[in-house]
Amino acid sequence: MNIGEAVRERILELCRERELSINKLCSMSGVTQSTVNNIISGRNRSATVSTIQKLCDGLGITIEEFFHSPLFRGLEQELQ
Repeated sequence: MNIGEAVRERILELCRERELSINKLCSMSGVTQSTVNNIISGRNRSATVSTIQKLCDGLGITIEEFFHSPLFRGLEQELQ
């Protein structure tokens, strides 16, 4: 798994836990639907920290809580 896949999975996981649709998350966070759709679909594999922070604000969590997940342990090295 790479960082883009981990971010995608974490967003989906947090939405499931809170019973939120992607559309509702976009409304709550102020991130455009197209941006989130691109992250979820894998077209955007490098979400910015600013976008992740906005999503966290919408979810009511800190960025530290977002990344505090087994998904981010043992990621593939990006530079080979």
